[in-house]
Amino acid sequence: MDRQNLTLLTDLYELTMMQGYFKNKDRNETVIFDAFFRNNPCGGGYSISAGLEQLIQYIKELRFAKQDIDYLASLGIFDADFLDYLKDFRFTGDIYAIPEGTVMFPREPMIKVIAPIMQAQLVETAILNIINHQSLIATKAARVCHAARGDGIMEFGLRRAQGPDAGTYGARAAVIGGCVGTSNVLAGQLFDIPVKGTHAHSWIMSFPDEYTAFKTYADMYPGACILLVDTYDTLKSGVPNAIRVFTEMREAGIQLKNYGIRLDSGDLAYLSKKARKMLDEAGFSDAVISASNDLDEFLIDSLKEQGATITSWGVGTNLITSKDNPSFGGVYKLAAIMGEDGKFIPKIKLSENSEKVTNPGDKIIYRIYEKESGKIKADLICLADEVYDEAEDMLLFDPAEPWKKTRLAGGTYTIRPILQQIFKNGECCYTSPKAMEIREYCQRELDTLWDETKRLMNPHNVYVDLSRKLYDMKLELLDQMSER
Repeated sequence: MDRQNLTLLTDLYELTMMQGYFKNKDRNETVIFDAFFRNNPCGGGYSISAGLEQLIQYIKELRFAKQDIDYLASLGIFDADFLDYLKDFRFTGDIYAIPEGTVMFPREPMIKVIAPIMQAQLVETAILNIINHQSLIATKAARVCHAARGDGIMEFGLRRAQGPDAGTYGARAAVIGGCVGTSNVLAGQLFDIPVKGTHAHSWIMSFPDEYTAFKTYADMYPGACILLVDTYDTLKSGVPNAIRVFTEMREAGIQLKNYGIRLDSGDLAYLSKKARKMLDEAGFSDAVISASNDLDEFLIDSLKEQGATITSWGVGTNLITSKDNPSFGGVYKLAAIMGEDGKFIPKIKLSENSEKVTNPGDKIIYRIYEKESGKIKADLICLADEVYDEAEDMLLFDPAEPWKKTRLAGGTYTIRPILQQIFKNGECCYTSPKAMEIREYCQRELDTLWDETKRLMNPHNVYVDLSRKLYDMKLELLDQMSER
């Protein structure tokens, strides 16, 4: 899977446009494309960036092999001179990105590509495919983990994922978003993330009785003994048999650690409270109660409100597929073309739908924090040559409703640029952290959000503003377009 040639992982029209540029334009004309999204998934107040490591690998390996060119020739729509050009095709441009694990918001560039037009066009589909998917799952995982209020979340959706890639890269993204581990062994191997698991109902059913199944499992894995107690009857059979096994282990001098029960059906709030009482009365107050069964952030939140005594959660289908919001919605739009004088000419896309009108030009993003709390105050999209002094007052305004303004007094805020350069002249100049390091960084990023932004329903939206210079440029272009 990690050795696939992804050069043809693209929509056909990217290649037909490339041939059009080859035939009709300066193929070395430098352009800027922005990849961004218009709405946070799942009705949330934020998103989490993920997938950059795989994007880097894709760009590094972008080559048209002989079999690729032979296949394109067989389609009968590409000319020989264009196919010959593809033999030596390489990406030679610059790429900027919001690093993985970073909190991000709608309409700001999560990827910026500055490259010759043919190169920038080709990479569109793969960029969106990679970043959209992993950012979606990382965001969903962050929401699920927030609902769990500090309890561990294990991702185990591989069997329900839309194929091996989605299951494996989705597991990576879920860990970035906050999960403590995954059941996916391949993901564990590829990305050095913790793998976790217990046993299935079939293990219990394959033995003459439930006690024997539990005892055999405990003998094999005394240091990781989580027993699935709902195969026959949770409270009358499963929990009593688990307590019997734990008692025998303790009497045998086995140190009990990482042990407990798992619930996978029934009323999880009721069963967990009853099971907790039974375990405590038997002297196993530190036994874990874990749960699964089509969980998502809303059900976990509800169970916590009901006083469920569950402290470890296994989340599968609804996480790995982001079932309630199965696509991220990232888009890739032309923002500027370099003129003969070496300066970028801003470009804008119009639409009758105002949210689809793009922000033109070569842009950067400044993240503005309230100095006292360290929380995000706003994001400011600016032109690339704009700089700000934290000692001076800053006036922010809503680009959709510009009469709404906020003045930040100098010295009360801090600024951080969040786009980092990833490729320079076709060479990677960025080292991706390991997945678990990204997870730690993501947790720090989430701490910069106000609680009102992290709530699951009707969150407060972080302001994403435009600088005055960019806003005026956008209005000027809109005026020019309306006069045509």
